[in-house]
Amino acid sequence: MTRAISLHDVSKAYTRGTRVVDRLSLDIAPGEFLVLLGPSGCGKSTVLRMIAGLEDIDEGRLFLDGEYGNDLPPSDRDMAMVFQNFALYPSMTSRDNIGFPLRIEAPRADPAPRVDATARMLGIEDLLDRFPGQLSGGERQRVAMGRAIARHPSAFLMDEPLSNLDAKLRNHLRAEIARLTRELGVTTVYVTHDQSEAMSLGDRVAVLRGGVLQQVGSPRAVYALPENVFVAAFIGTPRINLLRGLVRAPLDGAMTISLGKQFLRLPEPLSLDHQLLRVQQGREVIVGLRSEAVRIAKPAAARTGEVAITGLVEHLEFQGHEALVHFDTGSRPALVPELEAPRPAPDRPARRRRREGGTVLERLRERAGVLRAGPVVTPGATDAPDGSGRPDPASAEPRLPGDLVVRTTPDIRLRHGMQVPLLVDLAHLFVFDQHGRRICPSPDRLPDLEE
Repeated sequence: MTRAISLHDVSKAYTRGTRVVDRLSLDIAPGEFLVLLGPSGCGKSTVLRMIAGLEDIDEGRLFLDGEYGNDLPPSDRDMAMVFQNFALYPSMTSRDNIGFPLRIEAPRADPAPRVDATARMLGIEDLLDRFPGQLSGGERQRVAMGRAIARHPSAFLMDEPLSNLDAKLRNHLRAEIARLTRELGVTTVYVTHDQSEAMSLGDRVAVLRGGVLQQVGSPRAVYALPENVFVAAFIGTPRINLLRGLVRAPLDGAMTISLGKQFLRLPEPLSLDHQLLRVQQGREVIVGLRSEAVRIAKPAAARTGEVAITGLVEHLEFQGHEALVHFDTGSRPALVPELEAPRPAPDRPARRRRREGGTVLERLRERAGVLRAGPVVTPGATDAPDGSGRPDPASAEPRLPGDLVVRTTPDIRLRHGMQVPLLVDLAHLFVFDQHGRRICPSPDRLPDLEE
């Protein structure tokens, strides 16, 4: 049996009223594999613990198979949790660790058949008589998963189960988890900060930031149409190129997006998405370009929808199957603060002063705006004194060389300082407003009837 899980405006606060989960609504279908994805401290583990009953829900409602479940004790929820730190009893063998919850549920029943069947499924029959201290990290995690699987629960709750393992073993167990959950058909909620795990495992991915749900959808949809600049920056390897831009839409000329020393000329006739950018005339926007949206080629080789710029080679990363080239295009990079630095310590006196001014509704709106969008800033607090628009080196944060990363073939022959022609595919252009919301492609884009 598997079950549906629904969260309706669920909130959780700890000390001083700070909400770690803020009005989260999410529906998980029976048998679905849902991944909760976000940076450390965004509240994803807290959501998992509230579903399991290990944390109380301060506000909102939890429904399990359509029935109210806020007050249901963990033992009655029929869920199995896999923790990050394995949580095995050191004085018990693997056989006893796997069979322990079975003996608690049915003291008079023999757990051996289910333990043996689970061990065969995981390929750990030869580890059943060993103690946790005699096992490697990967073997311990398999035993921990076996303890959850042997119970035949209605839902699996996995809290970063692979984060303590090395890369090779992590990739192997990731495939094992995908295979097992598919064969068992059990509802699974999986917490991770690793977007590669999220994209490869989940039927759907729910991205959290500051306790607020940013977007939920299939891995393909979240990658191709991020709702805001945070989602765009968090998902994708290498990270999306984010550049400050300025929309120029003269009545008697072509529409362009200035990137500092260069500009992107939007081809005419303008597409529907590009026509909607006219309302941003004279406003600063954030331009997003995935590394595959730019290629190294001369302007004469441009295809329909491609525009030419140039870049100065600053760094070359050889990846074996591909190469990542870092270019300096004279653009002004934009950064998402929560992805670039640790969370700042709260300024308590300033927070108290803010609470004294304004109405309750104004404070709630301000708080919601910060959580849902948040500022997008350039490196450093001030621009350079020369008026170039580049960040002041004295105040800039350390960053990777260049402002544009392009994915290309591994046989590329480039050297530092070389001026290279680039072609930008405007069909893969993202534009976000100053609050980080996506405005191109249009959020309300109508489906193409010919698709």
